Amino acid sequence: MSSRPVLTPLAQSLPATVPFVGPETQERARGAPFRARLGANESGFGPAPSVIDAMARAAGLAWRYCDPENFDLKQALAARLGVAPDTIAVGEGIDGLLGLAVRLFAAPGAAVVTSLGAYPTFNYHVAGFGARLVTVPYRDDHEDLDGLAEAARRENASLCYLANPDNPMGTWWDADTVMRFIEALPDDTMLVLDEAYGETAPAGTLPPLDVERPNVLRMRTFSKAYGLAGLRCGYAIGEREQIRAFDKVRNHFGVNRMAQAAALAALADQAWLETVIGKVAAGRDRIAAIAAQNGLAALPSATNFVTIDCGRDGAYAQKVTEALLAAGIFVRKPMAPGLDRCIRVSAGPEAELALFAAELPGALAAAAAG
Repeated sequence: MSSRPVLTPLAQSLPATVPFVGPETQERARGAPFRARLGANESGFGPAPSVIDAMARAAGLAWRYCDPENFDLKQALAARLGVAPDTIAVGEGIDGLLGLAVRLFAAPGAAVVTSLGAYPTFNYHVAGFGARLVTVPYRDDHEDLDGLAEAARRENASLCYLANPDNPMGTWWDADTVMRFIEALPDDTMLVLDEAYGETAPAGTLPPLDVERPNVLRMRTFSKAYGLAGLRCGYAIGEREQIRAFDKVRNHFGVNRMAQAAALAALADQAWLETVIGKVAAGRDRIAAIAAQNGLAALPSATNFVTIDCGRDGAYAQKVTEALLAAGIFVRKPMAPGLDRCIRVSAGPEAELALFAAELPGALAAAAAG
């Protein structure tokens, strides 16, 4: 028998999987498109018209490579945020930046702390680089900051991950509480503070930026409120020496030319951002009202989605999810014990929320009967 190249032992130990089953995969399986796409925390309100115009202008230059330094975008972000450009790293969405952070700061076998049920893409990267995941259960549908800090100290963690506002529950901690958590972490534990939903959070949620602190990376994105999930563009903010390290491992052509042009235009159109934030707030209220009309409780949310407590166990919530999917309504649910009693619904356009409202009673009845 002829020999063949073999995977590394680490690669052989990993399952062939992705963190999420995309709606496109599910549409292919069901043989029909979804009528309402309310499960991926995208912005169904879309990018600004000015951004679409900028993308159209950029399309003719698609034959050119992008600027590998992301210079213009970093300059614009720095001006908006009030920090120096060399404290910003641009990458292929927060998902891409999470992989780089794990690669940079978590050696094989090193302990990495996160919440049980938090963003699974982070866990995917931890496994992919051979680090050791340590999880802390949620407490009262919030990430347990005391538990995370204690685990980081106990395990001598290289990395600690916190999403604030939270995914998948939509809850949040205020800035003062987050700062106390930061102070409680060991100096040699790098905190990845995922602020993907920062634009939709209430005032006082995000701590002031401090780019002198070497053990905090703040991560933000154009995927949510700016409506550019399909283009993959996000950024990390941190101490300049730590940010400079991203140049050692990043894909320098990873943020393509159109993504850079779109992000620049999105950043310039703050009026559209404010419009979307208003629509998201109205959508959250609408989802909460739909939940109440069906005898369910919606968790308070600082994100562009609402987590609805189905009032029973995870098996029942799974049946509700499956019934909605069968009716053409794409939603998702948390999978961790304690959180899995819920479903999660994005704050989308009214036409799609109306479809959700129409189908939810039947889905609940089907789940109860099943």
